[in-house]
Amino acid sequence: MTEAKNFTSVKEFILLGLTSQRKIQLLLFGVILIIYLLTVLGNLLIIVLVQADVKLQTPMYYFLSQLAGVDICYVTSTMPLMLTQLLAEDGAISLAFCMIQIYIAVALGGVEILLFGVMAYDRYLAICRPLLYPVLMDKRCQLQCSSTCWISAPLVCVIYIVCLLCQNYCGPNQINNIICEMPMVLRLACSDTSIIEDFIFGIGSFVLLGPLTFILTSYGFILHSVLQMKSSGRLKAFSTCGSHLIVISMFYGPLLWVYIIPKTDTAADHDKQIAIFYVLITPLLNSVIYTLRNKDFHRAVAKIL
Repeated sequence: MTEAKNFTSVKEFILLGLTSQRKIQLLLFGVILIIYLLTVLGNLLIIVLVQADVKLQTPMYYFLSQLAGVDICYVTSTMPLMLTQLLAEDGAISLAFCMIQIYIAVALGGVEILLFGVMAYDRYLAICRPLLYPVLMDKRCQLQCSSTCWISAPLVCVIYIVCLLCQNYCGPNQINNIICEMPMVLRLACSDTSIIEDFIFGIGSFVLLGPLTFILTSYGFILHSVLQMKSSGRLKAFSTCGSHLIVISMFYGPLLWVYIIPKTDTAADHDKQIAIFYVLITPLLNSVIYTLRNKDFHRAVAKIL
C-alpha cells in the first residue's frame, strides 16, 4: 500500500516561470497585464464591430470574429493564472488544474486550426468561384462550419487528456515553462511513455499537417487566380490573403516546434521562449494584423465613433 501511494504521490506541479527575481516578476506582472487587456479588448472590438456593422456581416468577417473569440478564451485560460503566480511568487499548480489548462489550450488550438482551414476555403470560394460563392457560403454553411470547428476539436482533444491521466507521476514535479504543456508533463511520468508519445505524435501530425496541407493547397489555387486578375482586384486580394497567411505562419511555427520537431535535452529553454511568443504575443498580434490594414474595419470604427 505504501509503495502504491508513493508511486502516485505527485499532486501538483511547479511552473518555474521566466525568472525568480522579485523585481523582474513585478515588472512582468505589469507587462503581461497590459498585454492581456489589450488582447481581450482588441479581439472583443472585432466581435462587436462585426455584429454592429452590416457591411462587415460577411462570411470572411464572421469567421474572423470566431477566431477572435478563440483568442479571448485562450488568453483567459492562461494569463490570469500567470498573473496570480507572479503576484503571489508561487508557481504551484494542482495536477487537476494543470490537466484542465492543457485540455483548454489544446482544444482551442484545434478550433483555431480548423477555423484557419475554413477561412482558407472561404477565400478560395470568394476568389476562385465568385459566382457560386453566395450560394456555397450562405448563413447555414457558415454556422455548420463554425459549429464543426467548436465541437470536433474538443472531442478529439479528450484523447490527449486520457493519455495524460493514465500516467503515474511520482518523480520530479517542476515544469520549466510558463504554462502546463502536454509534452513537458508527459516527460514527468514515471512509467514508460514511448508508446503514448508515438501515439500522440501521430495524432498531432495528422491534426496539424492535414489542415495545413489543405490551407496551402487553397492558397495555391488562390495565388493562381489572383495573378490573372487586374491590378486593382489583385492588390485587394493580396492584402486580405497576406494577413491570413501571416497569422497562420505565426500560429503554426511554434506548434510545429513544440509538437512535431524531435526534442533534445537542451530544448527546454527554447520551448519556454517559444511559449512566450504564442501565449503572450500571437493572440495580440492576430487582432492587430487583421485590423491594422483593413479599410472595412477602419470605416466601421469611424462610423461608431
